Amino acid sequence: MATFLYKLGRLAFRRRHFVALIWVALLTLAGVGAASAPAAGTTSFSIPGVEAQKAFDLLEQRFPGASADGGTGRIVFKAPEGQKMTDAANKATVEKTVNALGDGSEVVSVTDPFTTNAVSKDGTVAYTSVKYDAPGMELKDSTRDALEKAGDDARATGLTVDVGGDALQAGAEPGAIGEVIGLAIAAVVLVITLGSLVAAGLPLLTAIIGVGIGVSTITALAKALDLGDTTSTLALMIGLAVGIDYALFIVSRYRSELAEGRDREEAVGRATGTAGSAVVFAGLTVVIALAGLAVVNVPMLTKMGLAAAGTVVVAVLIALTMIPALLGYAGKRVRATGDKRRSTGDKTGAGTGEKGKQAKQAKPGPGVRWASFVIRRPAAVLLLGVVGLGAIAVPATQLELGLPDDGSQPTSTTQRRAYDLLSEGFGPGFNGPLMIVVDAKNSDDPKAAATSVTDGIKDLQDVATVTPAMFNKAGDTATITVIPGSKPSSTQTEDLVHAIRGQGADVRADTGAQVLVTGTTAMNIDFSQKLNDALIPYLGLVVGLAFLLLIVVFRSILVPLKAALGFLLSVLAALGAVVAVFQWGWLGGLIGVEETGPIMSMMPIFMVGVVFGLAMDYEVFLVTRMREAYVHGESPSQAIVTGFRHSAKVVAAAAIIMMAVFGGFISSTESMIKMIGFGLAIAVFFDAFIVRMAIVPAVLALLGKKAWWLPKWLDRALPNVDVEGEGLKTQADAASSRDGDEDRELVRA
Repeated sequence: MATFLYKLGRLAFRRRHFVALIWVALLTLAGVGAASAPAAGTTSFSIPGVEAQKAFDLLEQRFPGASADGGTGRIVFKAPEGQKMTDAANKATVEKTVNALGDGSEVVSVTDPFTTNAVSKDGTVAYTSVKYDAPGMELKDSTRDALEKAGDDARATGLTVDVGGDALQAGAEPGAIGEVIGLAIAAVVLVITLGSLVAAGLPLLTAIIGVGIGVSTITALAKALDLGDTTSTLALMIGLAVGIDYALFIVSRYRSELAEGRDREEAVGRATGTAGSAVVFAGLTVVIALAGLAVVNVPMLTKMGLAAAGTVVVAVLIALTMIPALLGYAGKRVRATGDKRRSTGDKTGAGTGEKGKQAKQAKPGPGVRWASFVIRRPAAVLLLGVVGLGAIAVPATQLELGLPDDGSQPTSTTQRRAYDLLSEGFGPGFNGPLMIVVDAKNSDDPKAAATSVTDGIKDLQDVATVTPAMFNKAGDTATITVIPGSKPSSTQTEDLVHAIRGQGADVRADTGAQVLVTGTTAMNIDFSQKLNDALIPYLGLVVGLAFLLLIVVFRSILVPLKAALGFLLSVLAALGAVVAVFQWGWLGGLIGVEETGPIMSMMPIFMVGVVFGLAMDYEVFLVTRMREAYVHGESPSQAIVTGFRHSAKVVAAAAIIMMAVFGGFISSTESMIKMIGFGLAIAVFFDAFIVRMAIVPAVLALLGKKAWWLPKWLDRALPNVDVEGEGLKTQADAASSRDGDEDRELVRA
């Protein structure tokens, strides 16, 4: 591996014009494809195999044209103090609003609150519901504008009016200002780490090109592959972070090779052969983690994972080819490590002297001092790190999963105010009605079966209202609406869904009719359960494959095992922090969390996938340098110090950059994006600075030579990928030997 990448790096350095032209052409091609591609909405949300999805599919068949999965809008009216909604003037305003909404092109139906019993008992609150023929995220902007305008017009008459429903969800946009700040922080860190604006600009430039190609390709294929906005957001988030980091490691290694006295082409080749090998295997772990999301069998997650994995592949290829090419263009503007410090020392004049200069250069950096401290106190550092992360992980034991609804929106939004008005007028359950589908096709008496279901549900706990059954034209399928007594995200509502399904088995045995529970609330419950069930198989697949990959990389059993256990510790701690902030509300005000509630159901499996890939990045970059030093003859303790001397500063910089990129998404107004940004940023902090910088060297110091033990039979069976560049050293020694033989021949002649 190292020899091949060494040759690839030198080739890219020499043929820099050709390499740059290829990447610019690919970026242009992807950009043109994105610009000319037909517009695509958000990917359709479906969960194969769950009961709520089966009910939706059945409704599409038995109630054609009813748009079972269509979007919904809701306008909630509240009368001024001392008035009622049934007063003539207020009633006229509501009827005018209903008529205006009915003129929309995508509108299927609009309910009149005065004929559908949608007025509260005290007469102060009423609501009208709008049904659309397209999913909420795919509605035209003009349709959303019409809904909001109808609310504004009604509000102008003096009523309190707010608008809710999934029709207002126009897609999750990342915090643009936060992302700019994140990139600015990344730029500052790169300048400090690499010592010049030119060197710092190379990782930023290549990361932006890589993300540009990846996101533009996703946009170009969005319509054909049914890809949504969240797919691009994830690809942008991951691609930008790994793109900067991978380029940073190669540029940093290039500067180290220059400091060893090698010419620029040789330094590029060696940097690509060594750091580039680590980039390849780090990228592979990220790709495995993201592509493994297909195990969950949720099409949306599968597409998101594969698209982000493709962006990571582009980032790896750019780091291995375009960075060497750009280093060729940069020439002397990218200096060797310590070059600026040596120049400053020279300018101090004779007062410094050669001895003073050497002493200044030999002064150990913070990475070396920290590694030396850990080696002296490995047990204490290990205990402190494990106990600390374990304590932070404790809140994860109280994890409650769900999907965000209007109740999790900031109180300043009209969706949240509409949610609260409905809860005030009709009870919290009105915000999450359940739809019961009775498939009576195989029943002798469909109406009796539907009546049996209705009567059974009325006897259950936490039921506020049950509407009479409504049959389709064929008379073989009925729908029943159930209003729970509790809010949609409560455990009581989840228990009610399970109780109705439990009664369904008895109904089927008695009448032959099948009972299915669906609706947004039931779909959220099923989605959360499906993700919970998939978490262990997914974790086993991803960790298992990466464990085998790391055995090949490190040629050790214990080092990959330690890497996997350390990851589990950091991801549990990150989940604990997410629960404390977003579910319990601890310090939530600092990042703009206005409403606590269940953690997004995708969060655990999403964090496992993304954080595992990123965690293995730091493991590979840090420990391969230790492995390289050990293979080249250093003792285990010396190898740890050497690894920190060369990699600690760069790994720390890479982690800060990732935290800045992910942290930029915390500024988003969307609770889902905010939660993902916070969770990934805090997970990177825990993994890079506590697990990889403290626990890993402590464990390696305690294990000593045993850390690098590998059974001989396994050593013979494994392919030698030579990540540490031993082949390059052998190649250099052979070349040096040939040069020496030629010199001796000349002397004898």
